[in-house]
Amino acid sequence: MFSSAAALLSTPSVQGARLSASFAQPRLMHRLAGQTMGTQWEVRLVGAPSAPLALLRERIEAALDLVVAQMSNWDAASDLSRFNAAPAGQWCELPAELFEVVCHGLDLARRSGGSYDPSVGTLVALWGFGPAQRRNVAPTDDEIAQAMARTGWHRLQIDAARRRLYQPGGVALDLSGIAKGYAVDLISRELAAAGFGDTLVEIGGELTARGMRSDGQPWRVAVDALCSADAPALSVKLHGAIATSGDAFHAFVSDGQRHSHTIDPRSGRTVSDTLASVTVVHEHCMHADALATALTVLGADEGYQYACRHGLAAAFVRRGQAGHEYLLTDAFAALLA
Repeated sequence: MFSSAAALLSTPSVQGARLSASFAQPRLMHRLAGQTMGTQWEVRLVGAPSAPLALLRERIEAALDLVVAQMSNWDAASDLSRFNAAPAGQWCELPAELFEVVCHGLDLARRSGGSYDPSVGTLVALWGFGPAQRRNVAPTDDEIAQAMARTGWHRLQIDAARRRLYQPGGVALDLSGIAKGYAVDLISRELAAAGFGDTLVEIGGELTARGMRSDGQPWRVAVDALCSADAPALSVKLHGAIATSGDAFHAFVSDGQRHSHTIDPRSGRTVSDTLASVTVVHEHCMHADALATALTVLGADEGYQYACRHGLAAAFVRRGQAGHEYLLTDAFAALLA
């Protein structure tokens, strides 16, 4: 849910207008931006000079506020925090948006063999990457074992008919690897409902692009190997969503080993630093966001094989003896043309 290696490439300002009829207004590139979820959001949309930007900002910020109110584990009053604090044996009714995200997370957990797991909150907190105080020493084996006893997607039960989730006791949800992508999708849908079909939405490096830029060209984003000179940026034509899981930020070194914020739910430990980042292109940003985390946990070899088997457009950035190198699936390579 944090930083990404995807970034918007050169964007036109006021460029040649497209006219649907002789009396139509010129189509301009508009930009809105702000803060959310500890990072920045930005929307670029193509519309008439008179586009209702103030009203659009209100809708965007309302969507962001909804996601935070439901899915933040930094907010003790959020719906997610209330579930985490619920006593053992309680069925908790969830709002529609949170229920949708949790259901997708649990489905991916099943399909990925637990490499993505929304119940990883206790482990995230143990390693110092949650709302609690940061740490600079790795937890002990006993501490990890105790946290693992409170982790496991298979312990959660869903009542779809009543939109409820069962709290077996001590399970803490953490949706940091999926909620930001969902928020991007939600804003994109809000803009489409308002009649804007040519948009690019970004939250902290996770993006969804629809339609075209104001000059009639496709949206393009750059995927880079964490600004490494030995693996230059790749340019992708984007119609859909892109998300990256990387370890450039939110890490600490303990006993000579670097620990990033991505945790393997199956072992309770941080992932190997062989992978610098994984980028996924998908129709939906929520899916791309969670898949990037799952593939990072699986690692360069197993993750690449998983991506190929499932036809995923994924770019892996590996650390090798000669520097950073890309490993691209065929579906991702096809987007570079």
